[in-house]
Amino acid sequence: MEKNIVDMVALVLVIIGGLNWGLVGLINLDLVETLLGSILVLAQIVYILVGLAAVYMIYYVVKK
Repeated sequence: MEKNIVDMVALVLVIIGGLNWGLVGLINLDLVETLLGSILVLAQIVYILVGLAAVYMIYYVVKK
């Protein structure tokens, strides 16, 4: 399957989300909150984008 820019952005966001959750589980460090803690709206946007990227990756995996 050929990857386009949307595929690559979604993959990067899913990786960032996975690494963030790994840090939360290992050392109780939410990197998004640490970097954007004072900008709550921006942190929420990041979380939403990571979630949408995960949904897109499900689509990417099952599409033919």
